[in-house]
Amino acid sequence: MNFIESKKLVEKYKIKFVKGKLVKNKTELKQAIKKTGFPLAMKIVSENISHKTDVGGVQLNINTEKDALKKYNLILRNIKKKKPKAKITGVFVQKFIKGKQLIVGGKIDQQFGPTILFGLGGIFVELLKDVSLRICPITREDAKEMISEIKGYQILKGMRGEKGINLKELESILMKVNKLMMKEKIKELDINPLIANEKEIIAVDARVIE
Repeated sequence: MNFIESKKLVEKYKIKFVKGKLVKNKTELKQAIKKTGFPLAMKIVSENISHKTDVGGVQLNINTEKDALKKYNLILRNIKKKKPKAKITGVFVQKFIKGKQLIVGGKIDQQFGPTILFGLGGIFVELLKDVSLRICPITREDAKEMISEIKGYQILKGMRGEKGINLKELESILMKVNKLMMKEKIKELDINPLIANEKEIIAVDARVIE
C-alpha cells in the first residue's frame, strides 16, 4: 500500500493520525499550507518508495512558505535522482509534531501467525533495536509489559525534568494494532514514528505490506 492507503487503514482502527493533505503542484501546496499552518513536514508519496528518508523524500520543521516551496522542489529532485523510475502520487503536507519517537508494528510470522512489535522509533529503530515482541492476540497486561520491557522505558516515564508520555494511551494503541493484525489480511505493518508527549500520541507515518 502507498502512504495514503496505509494511513486510511491505521485510521480505520481509531489510531490518531496527524492531519495533512496530498498535493500535486505548488498551487495546491500553498493552499495546504494555509490550512495546515507552521511548522509543517512534507514527505513523498509513491507506491515504489517504502523508506522515504533514505531517498531524501522527507523534510521536517518547515516554518515559512518560501522554505516549503524550496523543500518541495528538493524532494522532487531527490526522487528524480535516486528513484528515477518511481511513480510519484504527490507530496503529503502535514503538521510537524514534536515529541518522543516510537514504533508500533506487526507482521505475520510463518510459525506463530500475527505478531506485534513496540519500541523506540524514528530513523534509529534498526540501529538501537530497543523493541519488545508478542504473539497476537495480546491482553492489556501484555501491552503494559511490552512498554516496560524496552531499555528506553525510563525515557517514556519521564526523567531529568522531562515529562513522561501518556502511557495509558500507548497501551490503547497497542491493543488497536493487535486488533488490526488479527483482522486484516496484511503481511506487515509499521507505524513509525508515533510521536508521543504527555498529552497525546499521534501517528505521522505508516507503511503496510499486503
